[in-house]
Amino acid sequence: MRLVKPFLVTSIVAALTLSCSPKIAPIVSTNPVNIDKTLLKTTPIKEEDLKRWSHLDIVKDTIPGMSVDKAYSELLKGKKATKVIVGVIDSGIDIDHEDLKGKIWTNKKEVAGNKKDDDNNGYVDDIHGWNFLGDAENENLELTRIVKKGDVNSPDYAAAKAELDEKLAQMNQQKPQVDMIAKAEKNVRTYLKKEKYTLADIKSITTTDTELSQSKAIMTQVATQAGENFQEEINSYINYIYDQLNYNLNVNFDGRTAVGDNPNDINDKKYGNGNVKGPDFLKGEHGTHVSGIIAQNRGNKKGGDGVVANNVEIMAIRSVPNGDEYDKDIALAIRYAVDNGAKVINGSFGKDYSPNKEWVFDAIKYAASKDVLFVHAAGNDGKNIDVAPNFPNDSKDKITEISDNVLTIGALNNQCGAKLIAPFSNFGKVNVDIFAPGMEIYATVPNNKYKMEQGTSMAGPNAAGVAALIRSYYPNLTASEVKHIIMDSGTAIPYEVIVGEKRIKMPFSETCVSGKIVNAYNALLMAEKLSKSKK
Repeated sequence: MRLVKPFLVTSIVAALTLSCSPKIAPIVSTNPVNIDKTLLKTTPIKEEDLKRWSHLDIVKDTIPGMSVDKAYSELLKGKKATKVIVGVIDSGIDIDHEDLKGKIWTNKKEVAGNKKDDDNNGYVDDIHGWNFLGDAENENLELTRIVKKGDVNSPDYAAAKAELDEKLAQMNQQKPQVDMIAKAEKNVRTYLKKEKYTLADIKSITTTDTELSQSKAIMTQVATQAGENFQEEINSYINYIYDQLNYNLNVNFDGRTAVGDNPNDINDKKYGNGNVKGPDFLKGEHGTHVSGIIAQNRGNKKGGDGVVANNVEIMAIRSVPNGDEYDKDIALAIRYAVDNGAKVINGSFGKDYSPNKEWVFDAIKYAASKDVLFVHAAGNDGKNIDVAPNFPNDSKDKITEISDNVLTIGALNNQCGAKLIAPFSNFGKVNVDIFAPGMEIYATVPNNKYKMEQGTSMAGPNAAGVAALIRSYYPNLTASEVKHIIMDSGTAIPYEVIVGEKRIKMPFSETCVSGKIVNAYNALLMAEKLSKSKK
C-alpha cells in the first residue's frame, strides 16, 4: 500500500541542515492568462467548508468538489433507491464506528460464532466480510520479496535489487536524524510531563541542561514549521522510516508466517479469518477512512459526510498490510466481493511490481463478467503511469484494456488553477481515467474519531461513492455504463496544471483520459437519461 510519504517533517529535517529524502518541490506560478477565472477560488477555504470541500460545487463555490450537495438538494429528493454493496479492499475497518452505523454489510446467510461455513462460500463466520491477512500486520514491499527469492534470472530481479539498494541507502541516511528528532521529542515531553503539548509549551522551557536546550531548539523549529499537528507529523515520519527499515525493506523479515498459507499458490484458499478489523483495530485507520468517505452518515454533525446517504453497505475485506499487498490476496478479495453481492469495489492500494498479476487480471475480468465496477487509486508517486509501473491495472501493455469495468482515479487538490492536481498524484493520459478530491479529506478513523488524510486513496472512494450513488438510483445501468458516465459527465478543466515529482506544467486534458474531474450532479443527470432510454 503506497501512502503519501510524510513531507512536512521531512522538509523540516532539511531545514535543520540534515540529509533527507526527496521532498515535494515548491509550486511555480502559472500565467493567469491561461486560467479560466470562473473556476478559481480566490479566497481561503473556510474552516467549516474544508471538512467537506469534496461535496461542494466548482462553479457555485469555486472549490473543485464533486457537486454532491447540489445533487442531493436538486436531484435526489424523493427518489427511490435500491441497496448497493461496496466492497472495500483495504487494511481493516472499524465496523463499530459511530458514524458507520447501519452502513456495514452483514452476511445474513452466516451464523455468527458457530465456526461453520453456513453459506458454503468457503469462508467460516464471514459475518461482515473476510480478513485474508489473519493476524499479520507488517509486510515486505514486493521488490523486497523478489530480491529475497534470489532468482537472478527473474525479469524483475535486477530492477528490484537496484531499487532496494537505493531505498535502503536513503532510509539509513535518514535514520540518525530520525533518532535525533525522536529523542528530542521524548526529552521535551518528559520535561513538560505532557503527552500532548504546544509550541508555547516548548518555548516556556527554561534550562541550563545542554541536551534539553538542544531538544528545545529542534522541537521549536519542528513545531513552528509543521503547525499545531507537529507531534502527529513527527510520529508519522518516524514510523515511516522505522517501518521501511524493519519490515518493508528488510529481506530478513517475513510477515507471511502469521497467515499460514502459501502465497504463491492461488488454489490455497483456506486461510484468514472473519475479523475484518484486524488484530489491532487502531491500525485499520486507512480502511476506516476510506469507508467513511463513501458511507459515513450525512448531516449528523459528527464528522464529515459520506457520498452515499442511504442504501449503501460496506463489505469489509482486509487484504492490504503495512507494506505491499500480495497478488493472491487481492485476486481472492475481488472474487470474494463479487461472489457476495458487491456492485462496486474500491481498491486504495498499489505497487510497482506484480509477479502474479495474471491472477489479478483474471479476477478483474471475473468482476466484469458479473457486472461489478472496480475503482482503483492511481497512486501517490507523482509519476506518469503511462510510462511508470503501477499495479493493479487494467492493461497488460498500458494501451489495451483487458475489460471495461476499471476506473482509475487521480487526486485533486482543494484549490483551482495551477495547483489543481494534488502534488503527490500519479497521472497519465492513457492510464488515469479521471480525477476526484484527494487532498485533506475529513472522514472516520478508528475509535469513533475523525481525521483529515490525503492521497489517491481518498480520491478513489470519492469516485466509488459517486459510482455507488448511480448504481443505487439507476440499477439498470451496467458497470461499464457507470464508468463511462462518470468519465463523460465530469467537469472539463481548460487550463494548465503542475503535475508530478518533477513539477512539470501541462494542459489538464493531458493528465487523464477524460480531461475532467468527477461531478456527481452531472453524472446523475446523465445516468437518468440513459436509464430512461433503456426502459
